[in-house]
Amino acid sequence: MYKIRILSVGKTKESWLDEGVNEYLKRLKPIAQFEFIWTKTEEQLLDLSLKESNIICLDPAGPQFTSEQFSQFLISQLEEYGSRLSFIIGGPDGLSPLLKKYPLISLSPMTFTHQMTRLLLIEQIYRGFEIAKGSRYHK
Repeated sequence: MYKIRILSVGKTKESWLDEGVNEYLKRLKPIAQFEFIWTKTEEQLLDLSLKESNIICLDPAGPQFTSEQFSQFLISQLEEYGSRLSFIIGGPDGLSPLLKKYPLISLSPMTFTHQMTRLLLIEQIYRGFEIAKGSRYHK
């Protein structure tokens, strides 16, 4: 089973965002185990992130993928790093320059709140797994 950790600043304030995330967590339960770590400050996020071994940071400067490309990227990263991967989502001020030295990806050239980004990311992770197994979800 894959183990995916998502680290971000702040809690989700909107219940409908939590409901969306929970829907995808139910769908992903047979495939991956998720852990969410919400920090109070950017400094805490940086400290915890630097303790992670296999991280991907979300940043507008990173490459953008199609869903098919993201699926290939996700699976290859999980295979390369022993089925464990951590995604880092910056807060309102973005990522620390220290984190921008790690692999980056961008979900969009547009700016989203870190709360929205969580939902978009988990949906794309679900879509990536579905693409990899050839399901009709992506069509």
